[in-house]
Amino acid sequence: MTSAPLNTATSNTAYPSQEEARHALQTGTGAGIKVAIIDSGVENSHLGLKINLVDDLRFELSGVSVVARPNNGHDVFGHGTAVAGLIKSIAPDAQIGSFGVLNGELKGKSVVLAAGVRAAIRQGYHILNCSFGHDSKNEIHIYKKWVDEAMLAGCHLVTACSNEYFDKEEWPAFFGTVLATNFARGQKTGEFFYRPGKMVSLAAPARDIEVLWNGGRKSCQKGSSFAAPQLAGYLARLLEKFPNLSPFMAKELLHKLASPWRDALGAENAYSSEDFRIPLPGLPR
Repeated sequence: MTSAPLNTATSNTAYPSQEEARHALQTGTGAGIKVAIIDSGVENSHLGLKINLVDDLRFELSGVSVVARPNNGHDVFGHGTAVAGLIKSIAPDAQIGSFGVLNGELKGKSVVLAAGVRAAIRQGYHILNCSFGHDSKNEIHIYKKWVDEAMLAGCHLVTACSNEYFDKEEWPAFFGTVLATNFARGQKTGEFFYRPGKMVSLAAPARDIEVLWNGGRKSCQKGSSFAAPQLAGYLARLLEKFPNLSPFMAKELLHKLASPWRDALGAENAYSSEDFRIPLPGLPR
């Protein structure tokens, strides 16, 4: 049985005050919130997880059609397991679903990604974590269709940005309806940051961060892929207490609740090759 998106058009729930929302972030556990991980699969038997997945599917191209098959708790890369572990570390009571769309090289075709996202929307997931991106302008229309479908269904979409340069145009991160997330310097979760005036406006610490990996392992990783699930976890806490927040309202609240951005937080993708400012200590020139 599927569940309906939380923020219905008939809701008359008041917009929470900043103090109420902050309290939700401090005390929430994500109870009652369904989070879809659109990724490489989730190894739910990992000793660091041990979770019962609400859904566990793998999507593959068969001829000209995309087919969905049972995935049986398999992660072909490790990436999705890392995402699941980070979400559960912040929102331990959230319900997790796995929609495997990325292959063993952590790549996926746009039509397969779209099929996975649409399945999660149909299944009534409240948050979709999409720690991937594509910079081909020839395929923007494919991404825009399912990003708009998610927004109209009341689904909150959390995405990663380019690890090459956070201001590089990449989709779905460069659509205004999503929570696009960059990685900041830092190895511990517990705080996120707001960078005003940017398409990728939020960031979380994910530089040399220890995450769960497939095969029962742990791995030290860095990148926006591991910042996005932290925001998904905070969002689950917020929606638990205020279930009728629209994606726009939730994004505005998270901007207000975030710690201010500081240049010292910038990680490797803070500067592009065309940026002539002096880079931060330790960053490549």
